[in-house]
Amino acid sequence: MLLGSQLRRLREAKNITRETAGYEIRASESKISRMELGRVGFKERDVADLLSLYGVKDRAERQSLLELARQANSPGWWHRYNDVLSGWFSPYIGLESAAALIRTYEVQFVPGLLQTREYARAVVSLDQGRTSEEEVERRVELRMDRQQLLIRPDAPQLWAVVDEAVLRRPIGGAQVMRGQIAALVEATKLPNVRIQVIPFHAGGHAGAGGAFTLLRFAEQDLPDIVYMEQLTSALYLDKRDDLDYYAAAMERLCVEADPPGRTGQILERILADLDALG
Repeated sequence: MLLGSQLRRLREAKNITRETAGYEIRASESKISRMELGRVGFKERDVADLLSLYGVKDRAERQSLLELARQANSPGWWHRYNDVLSGWFSPYIGLESAAALIRTYEVQFVPGLLQTREYARAVVSLDQGRTSEEEVERRVELRMDRQQLLIRPDAPQLWAVVDEAVLRRPIGGAQVMRGQIAALVEATKLPNVRIQVIPFHAGGHAGAGGAFTLLRFAEQDLPDIVYMEQLTSALYLDKRDDLDYYAAAMERLCVEADPPGRTGQILERILADLDALG
């Protein structure tokens, strides 16, 4: 998806039609469209020919995009979960793994990268009417494996903004929530993790439209991606107007939320409230 998006930007910058691009690599206009949407694989020769057509002569830029093509054709670690991985979510894990900065807003659940095993199991089990116990465990393992990116040497920065309702909703029961809140307290101590809470008293705020995630990549040539998950599908946005809108919404959320320095105190208070309930 990242490579396809960049190829589209390069093509449009030169005012070259999909038909002309397709002719250059002996393919149809529809194939160029599918390539730009990240829905088909890439041949390095095709990418090289398109880069030449689009006037990309800088050696470093060409090598970066050709390396991206090689990576796009290599199966990621998450492919071993293909039996429980939906087609619309698989691209996100690849994008998440490649991101340098992940900014996410959640209104219902703790972000997946910060969930405990027990909390994750409770969330996945909400769909248990259509999910077997074995599938629940596989999906939980997938979520736990995703979290490894936060402790790797080149770990991305994670900036999570959560509504207070996320922390007050007893997913899995009080004991599971105690463990989850305690884990969030520990997560705030990680140098690459920042968590903010939007308190109830903030009233309406910029995240009223629902949860979303902004992904940014180290390579300056790669566009940001906005990800929004739905019940049976997901949206991936990379157009400048969309990116600007969601980036501005995220900035407002960070201002409306309590500062990160208060998050530990807020979590400890919620933990105390849970203990008081027994």
